[in-house]
Order: sequence, then structure tokens, then C-alpha cells
Amino acid sequence: MSSDLWSFCATTYSRRGVEPVCLHLQSTGVNVCLLLCGLWLGERGVACNEQRLQLLRDVAGPWDADVVQPLRALRMRWKDAAGNDAGLNELREEVKSLEMEAERHLLMRLEGLAQSWPQRESTDRAAWLEGVAAGAAHLDRDALHQLRVAATGT
Repeated sequence: MSSDLWSFCATTYSRRGVEPVCLHLQSTGVNVCLLLCGLWLGERGVACNEQRLQLLRDVAGPWDADVVQPLRALRMRWKDAAGNDAGLNELREEVKSLEMEAERHLLMRLEGLAQSWPQRESTDRAAWLEGVAAGAAHLDRDALHQLRVAATGT
């Protein structure tokens, strides 16, 4: 298991089946950075509770709304036109890199927040996924289960 959140996310996201499930959940309004953070916390055995969930949301919400989402929206808006315009496609790839960098910064903030939380208190990994995904417009619990299985093999 990777000790830092960014490495854990990169390793987890590269596992077969994780990316499509994450993108599906993202399309339903779930914050993928929070999902991956929840998996990381679950792997570390950090107990999930409402106070910790709220602290994570308080960090992720504004950064996601003010930084990540505008970059993602611009990248998506340019998708069709960039297929026929090499210059625009190049700019779109730069925006994509900025979006990933913004997500990396968010993950660093989340890790900093959770770094001092006691580990090996809990074995309930599913609680984190349910908790961080709560509030999504159309939460797909089957997809959460698929993510847990693909990411952890359990």
C-alpha cells in the first residue's frame, strides 16, 4: 500500500476496472478525489465518522467548485472542436494537465487533513465510500461496490 495519497490514487486508478467506474460515478456527481481518499483511509484502517467526512467535504468542496470543475468544464467544452483543430487540441491537453494538477493539489490537501487521524481503528472500508459519495444526485451503489472490488480485490 502506498503511504501517500497521490501514489495510492495513481496505483489504484491504474487497476483494471477502476477508471470506468470512477468516471461513471463522477458523471453522477460524485467527487472522485474524495472517493479515492475514502479508499485510502479505509485501507489505512481510519474509522469513518460524520465529523471526518464533513472536514473532507469542507476542504474538497470549494477547491473542486472553484478550481477543478471550471478546468474540467473548459476541457469538455473543447472536446468536439479539438478533434478538428490541432492547436485547440494542444491547448485542451494543457487544460487537462492543469486539471490533473489541480486534483493532485486537492489530494495533498486531503492527505494533510487526514494525516494525523488514527490508523488501524476500523476494517469497514465500505463506510468511507458510502460516506464520501453521499449527496450525489443519483448515487449508484452498485458502482460503489464495483469500485471497492476493483480497487481492493475484496
